[in-house]
Amino acid sequence: MSTLSLIIKREFIAKVRNKSFIVMTFLSPLLFVGIGVFVGFLASLDKEKATQVAIHDEAGFFKKEFKSDKNTNYIDISFMPFSTAKDTASNNYDGLLYIPKVDSIQQLVKKVEYISEDSPSIDFISDVEHVIDSALTSEKLKVLGFDAKKIEATKVNSDLKLSKFSGEETVKGINEIKLIIGGAFGYLIMMFIVIYGNFVMRSVIEEKTNRIIEIIISSVKPFQLMMGKIIGNSLAGILQFLIWALVGGVLFFVFSYLLGMQMGASSAVSADALANAEVSTLSQRIPMYINELKSLPLLTLFISFILYFIGGYFLYSSFYAAIGAAVDSETDSQQFLLPIILPLILGVYIGFFTVLNDPHGTIATVFSLFPLTSPIVMLMRIPFGVPAWQLILSILILFATFIFVVWFAAKIYRVGILMYGKKPTWKELYKWLKY
Repeated sequence: MSTLSLIIKREFIAKVRNKSFIVMTFLSPLLFVGIGVFVGFLASLDKEKATQVAIHDEAGFFKKEFKSDKNTNYIDISFMPFSTAKDTASNNYDGLLYIPKVDSIQQLVKKVEYISEDSPSIDFISDVEHVIDSALTSEKLKVLGFDAKKIEATKVNSDLKLSKFSGEETVKGINEIKLIIGGAFGYLIMMFIVIYGNFVMRSVIEEKTNRIIEIIISSVKPFQLMMGKIIGNSLAGILQFLIWALVGGVLFFVFSYLLGMQMGASSAVSADALANAEVSTLSQRIPMYINELKSLPLLTLFISFILYFIGGYFLYSSFYAAIGAAVDSETDSQQFLLPIILPLILGVYIGFFTVLNDPHGTIATVFSLFPLTSPIVMLMRIPFGVPAWQLILSILILFATFIFVVWFAAKIYRVGILMYGKKPTWKELYKWLKY
């Protein structure tokens, strides 16, 4: 036990004293938060600039139909000849909406044209088509003898009320929020496994390449060395993760506060009555969302995150350590890494595409029990409520699989750690397992 603790201490100190580790520990949160704030700032600047669209309506049907808003500003230049309007629009506007002269408005179904150098957004195309469709529909109703205004007045926008059998009212979109929360925890585990699993593999490859391993292996057992590297690197990773969370949280709060003050001053001037009504409605629903979040099994989610964090990392790090012992360079390791990463990617896709639609379905349940995907899929399911027996069974299977993987990874590690100058194959690894 003392030998294992010495190896863990050595790996931990060697990792945290590394200059790149220290720099990236404090620089990464600043980079991530800075990029996020910068992208948000650019997005806010982009929203402030409305698209300038010129309208040349020879038919005279749509001059009053297209109304400017905060995103699009329509300018009528129908008084110009079309050739002049086209030249003017190409130099001064983002695009030109051309409505040709026709005998009947119904002929404009496929004749309205938007001319621009850059392709318009899907939202803009949809808005323009909606205006045209509404105008053509109203005109067609008049021709058929119907009152378009009365028909429009009969339209009703329903608002489905959501509640539980207990009578408690709930809100829309809570399932998406649950998936985002669970997905964030699962994604953190996946990123931690990939990053620090590679650290374990590189550490083994480096010692093997420098022939230091021959001296170390004379004093300790290969299994102790492998477990020491896994645990030591995991402790360094947890330390780095905690620093990231602390520094990143402080930086994000500061930048968000400063940016919010800047944007609040400009948005207060341009806010209209409709926007105020939407904000008021949203503010009324915020307490309901908070109550829904409070009702989530947050303690279960947090404890499960720690257990799956430990079990998932140890499980995959055993694979990474075995690969590092089997190869002589990172280039040779690529053929073995894909089968390790695929279950992690599969877990993310399974989680997002099945848990939201049916969190208790067969596919979601099976992959939340399967040890190679359970750290991701199960964490996505927990916010939706998971039976205790499934959660306990999943954790037991994960740690039992870890013990089994450590057993056969140690066999590969024991043989491969002293193998030099030969690129291993899957067949060779199988032979090592039989030794």
